[in-house]
Amino acid sequence: MSWTICRMVRGSLSAWTGLVTLWLGSLTARAEQFVVFDATFTFTKEDADNSKPSPSHYYVRDKLMNSERPKDWTSPVDYRNGTAHVRLEVLEKPAGGEATTWSVCYIPNKGRDKGYGCFNTPVYKEVGVFEQDIPMTKFWQNDSIVWDQGIKEMHLVIKDNSGGSGHAHKRQDHEKFFPTKVRMTVIQVSAGSKYDPSLVPNLPPAKVDSLNTEKLNPAKDDKPVQPIEKSKK
Repeated sequence: MSWTICRMVRGSLSAWTGLVTLWLGSLTARAEQFVVFDATFTFTKEDADNSKPSPSHYYVRDKLMNSERPKDWTSPVDYRNGTAHVRLEVLEKPAGGEATTWSVCYIPNKGRDKGYGCFNTPVYKEVGVFEQDIPMTKFWQNDSIVWDQGIKEMHLVIKDNSGGSGHAHKRQDHEKFFPTKVRMTVIQVSAGSKYDPSLVPNLPPAKVDSLNTEKLNPAKDDKPVQPIEKSKK
């Protein structure tokens, strides 16, 4: 009898262990991601000329940022070594097919060295939806951010395709860039997880027009933005 009970206990423990293993496995496989911001806005030449402290910048601050974003991007969920998924929906753009991109810059609560880091969206020439995954350890100046202190705001900079300093408002033919209307969504995906669009609120299904990775790793001399004085932040 005791041997039967022992076998029953062992069998129950084995079954329970199996269930726990499956449960932990499902947690590991589950995508960990959050929306940093989801902003729809019109941007004119006047907006670009008068944005402060830097021209051509659209500032994602305060209520435009997800108030529930984690304060620590390294633990308990590791977003620092994951990916950023950018979804850029170009709703309005001047005719002519001028190549355009945006630098997307993380402004941290605490920085080191240059104090911020940026990646670029895919280059686009027409209206449409453009998406890309960016490794968080590969983009320009990603190590200038103290990631366990979190991100305060995001700066979006409209540019041409000539390089990091090609601010659109400086172009003589600026009418090729302005006015424009876009919806930009940035989603942080944890290390080891894959972006899941079904987890993003109010995201319509759309055909991806481009997965351009040409500007994924800008060179050091291809700076996405000019340094912003700390006193102006």
